[in-house]
Amino acid sequence: MTRLPFATTDVFTTEPYAGNPLAIVEEADGLSTAQMQTIAREFNLSETIFVQTPDDPAHTAKVRIFFPTAEIPFAGHPTIGCAIHIARGRNSGSDWDDEITLEEAAGLVPVSVWCRNGVITAEFTAPQLPVPMGGDTSPALIGAALGLSAGQIGYGAHQPRVWKAGPDFLFVPLKGPHALAAAKPTQPAWADLSRNTNESVFLYTPAGDGTFRTRMFAPDHGVPEDPATGSASAIFAAQLMAGGDLAEGENTFTLVQGVEMGRPSQIGLAVMVDDGRISAIRIAGRAVPIMSGQVTPPTG
Repeated sequence: MTRLPFATTDVFTTEPYAGNPLAIVEEADGLSTAQMQTIAREFNLSETIFVQTPDDPAHTAKVRIFFPTAEIPFAGHPTIGCAIHIARGRNSGSDWDDEITLEEAAGLVPVSVWCRNGVITAEFTAPQLPVPMGGDTSPALIGAALGLSAGQIGYGAHQPRVWKAGPDFLFVPLKGPHALAAAKPTQPAWADLSRNTNESVFLYTPAGDGTFRTRMFAPDHGVPEDPATGSASAIFAAQLMAGGDLAEGENTFTLVQGVEMGRPSQIGLAVMVDDGRISAIRIAGRAVPIMSGQVTPPTG
């Protein structure tokens, strides 16, 4: 049986064993969906990305992304990590620029990758802009599901909302870092929240100077807590617009996630606003290679 090359990389960090670990399986054209899901479950990371030959030869690669429990149409840290992995393999030297185009289920994702003094950074443009979703976003329900009081939910014009752009998330603003640190999925209220609102919950609180501290829980998808969530960070642009935090032109922010897990991550968010509407969202980050090897595909 042919063994496939794989690599792991820690994304949204410059420090090994921080950030969000990602498994990258290459030469995956011959794998079925079931085989990919089995391999993702074996790695048991928040996401595993499978690299295939692109449908259009003008693009760099076709990719499929999996939670341990299901395939997803788009995700940020696999996009950043995979693009840096590909660019690192086809460039050399301490300074270079590259353009990667990934075919993802949510659409084409262009990624700019550059290296300066040996440090590699990637930035992608989100393939979709956020749209609002329904659901029960009452502070009482959300507070109970997170082990918090209803009074700790929301601040100023920021209130809980559900947004979708490929994946969808419930965004929950919290009043301060103490509430953020104390939050945890709490049953049976969490099951009620998942059933009535969303299974993936992104928490945030402002930390000054354009920085937000964030956390993301998705235990029903096999991700008890995520160290860095690039897709949610992109969709977060809509929450910032609803909260009155965006001005015309380019707005830049830094999202710090994973601190409570001991895997601090830093995500760059840029939001373009034209005539009062979001016109583009970009996510930037770095990645550190950790290991490589070969994986034996499951039979059947």
